Amino acid sequence: MKVLKIAALVCLSLFMSCKEAEKKQEEKKRPNFLFVLADDQSPFDLKVYNPNSILDTPNIDKLANEGVVFESARHMGSMNGAVCTPSRHMIMTGRTVWNLPPSAEFQTQIGPHPLDEQTIGALFNKAGYKTMRTCKKGNSYPGANKQFTVVHDATKRGGTEESGSAWHAEQVLNYLGDRETAKEEDPFFIYLGFSHPHDTRNGTPELLKKYGAVNHKDENSVPDLNEKQPQLPENYLEEHPFFHGHPELRDEERVSGVWKNRDVNTIRNEVGREFACSENIDIQLGKVLKKLEETGELENTYIIYTSDHGIAIGRHGLMGKQNLYEHTWRVPFIIKGPGIDGHKTKNGNIYLLDVLPSVLDLAGIEIPETVQGKSFVPVLKGEKEEVRDVMYGVYAGGTKPGMRTVKKGDWKLIKYDVMDGTVRETQLFNLAENPHEYLPEHHKTGAMETNLATNPEYADKLAEMEALLLEEMIANNDPYRLWDQPQNN
Repeated sequence: MKVLKIAALVCLSLFMSCKEAEKKQEEKKRPNFLFVLADDQSPFDLKVYNPNSILDTPNIDKLANEGVVFESARHMGSMNGAVCTPSRHMIMTGRTVWNLPPSAEFQTQIGPHPLDEQTIGALFNKAGYKTMRTCKKGNSYPGANKQFTVVHDATKRGGTEESGSAWHAEQVLNYLGDRETAKEEDPFFIYLGFSHPHDTRNGTPELLKKYGAVNHKDENSVPDLNEKQPQLPENYLEEHPFFHGHPELRDEERVSGVWKNRDVNTIRNEVGREFACSENIDIQLGKVLKKLEETGELENTYIIYTSDHGIAIGRHGLMGKQNLYEHTWRVPFIIKGPGIDGHKTKNGNIYLLDVLPSVLDLAGIEIPETVQGKSFVPVLKGEKEEVRDVMYGVYAGGTKPGMRTVKKGDWKLIKYDVMDGTVRETQLFNLAENPHEYLPEHHKTGAMETNLATNPEYADKLAEMEALLLEEMIANNDPYRLWDQPQNN
């Protein structure tokens, strides 16, 4: 009997040890996350979204082939000229544009806020993850940034290893190396934010040469044309047909190398500079992915590649991110990771504010009630094609109320109410027939390759979209109303 009791205790001990080992193994298998954020990058710069682009990004292309590409991924918008600030607040909090901490609008109001503890770094820390970030300084969300355990932030927009994108990659490589040395087994969340291709677009000398670009400094001349430079964007204009409504806007008037110039030489050179900076991001991303593979972490890591918003650079006669055309409202968005079937494209209809609930969902972490975004995991699983039917966007950084847009299906409406009512414009596009949002000034021959707002044939569609825009403005707590809407009391 005594022998039987000892044997039973041994079996029980072995059973408990196995269970403990299984538990540790499960914890070890919790997925890692590498969130990669470019600064000012239109999806149409990338071959993934624009096959005619000459920008070389083999590592991003590989991610797209092995993962899921979202066609309709967008930032919700901004209430100030620094569009990246509310965008990054939305990423960190999962909240909509009119429901953010005051630091999203007034960048000097950066004191503690209750939402700070419900942001990416804080939530993953609480769940037992190791968190690390490297990104630019400023125009961000300080209260959320400091929640990460390891922080190496600096603005790096130069053309050398130390002053450019390589610096950000080096911080991640060092972090992964330290994990390897310490035999760290807890999962990680790494936020890898690059300071490029945001201006000033000082690329490395070899990549500038590849794209025929120069760092032009003389306001009294324009750069020379070069056969290696990218061609003009398809929807290039020498000027926008009406004022965008933001007087003395930095992006449109004071960017070094461009200023107010919209001539062919300046735009082709500036797109070349943008491409030089973007290819360097791809090169640095490749180094990080290689390190993940060497450390055995790659297969268990979700990798998200996106940007805080798009950018114009000559499209529609604009330069900056303070507009709601597709090249600026949309963002590139690619995700690859364990359990994701590769080489797929989904419409998605996601906002950047959906990132937080989605990564929490993938990690098995409870999504807090403060989050207003939606998880796109059902799209990744093939359970649905879209997160939502309607997309709403705003730019109210200049004169108020500003610009508003709404999209449903192939139809998109943009309205402008700026400069104390002296500029009031309406644009209606069918994106299936007019994906570049051509205006009359583009002189296209297709019947639908233009602004359809004044075409009586589409009067019913215009009324439908305007009613939908008002619904979205109300649903998203928009504090403003446009000139032809019932006023907000």
